[in-house]
Amino acid sequence: QVQLVESGGGLVQAGGSLKLSCKVSGDSLRFYTFAWFRRAPGREREGVSCISSNYDSTNYKDFAKGRFTISRDNAKNVVYLQMNNLRPEDTAVYYCAADHRQWCEYGDADYWGQGTQVTVSS
Repeated sequence: QVQLVESGGGLVQAGGSLKLSCKVSGDSLRFYTFAWFRRAPGREREGVSCISSNYDSTNYKDFAKGRFTISRDNAKNVVYLQMNNLRPEDTAVYYCAADHRQWCEYGDADYWGQGTQVTVSS
């Protein structure tokens, strides 16, 4: 059974940075495409960024382009989301998701983490 555990969230001032981690256990992460999602209070879940198992292709939603970077460390079995120049509107619970598909897509996934809270103060 694959398990995903996010960490790295916290409280940061606008303009600051956080690096989220998604530790994978139960299987090698190289077999999965990973995506980060977020859910802000009162809003639906939305995709943030994705990295595919096929050639590590990456994708970013418009609000994340130029500020966020997704990466994966196969040796450590960890997926990261580096977030820079954070804004108050980035405040949300951030979730890591893994799927066997080999391309980026922000739909349902095979496995989900429990989420980590990111709060950006103005």
